[in-house]
This record gives sequence, C-alpha cells and structure tokens, in this order.
Amino acid sequence: MSTLVLETEPIAVGVTVTDDDLSIDLSDGRRIVVPLAWYPRLLHASGTERRHWQLLGDGYAIEWPDLDEHIGMEGLLAGRPSGESPQSLNSWLASRRLHSG
Repeated sequence: MSTLVLETEPIAVGVTVTDDDLSIDLSDGRRIVVPLAWYPRLLHASGTERRHWQLLGDGYAIEWPDLDEHIGMEGLLAGRPSGESPQSLNSWLASRRLHSG
C-alpha cells in the first residue's frame, strides 16, 4: 500500500455551493467537486448561509460560521465526507427549528 505525499499543501481560493454540489477552486488550478450530501449542514442550509463562507488561514480550510461547518482541504482531497454523527446532526437541525420559529 502506498501513501499519498503532497508536493504542496492544497490551498482553496474559491467556493461554489449549488443545490447538488460543493465545488472548491484550488490555487494550482484544480477544481474539486463533491456531492453536497457529503456535508449535511450545507445540504440543509439556505442559499444565503451557503454563500457566507470564509477561508481559514491561507486557504487550508473553509468555514461556514453560520452553520458551524469547517471543511479541510486535506480531507476533501482524500475523499472524506463529513464525520458528523446522525445524533449531532439531528441536534443541530432541532436547534435550527427552535431558532427559526
């Protein structure tokens, strides 16, 4: 089994979220597209919440502060979806319902 060794750290420079996909533009010109279903908080977010993101550090991760969602570039490139448990997601969804109504 071989181990992936990155020549340079992957750095995000742009983010687009649609109803189906999360697309990340990297500084080296690549674009990574993954299913939005990989990140349930983004899947359940409004368009406004999805557009309110910021890069952390030099782009090693992306944060959606309104959703308490953080996605690291290393995990994204490794193909790792959100590790949030169903219980945690359900608690977060219940909290959103309480604050919206």
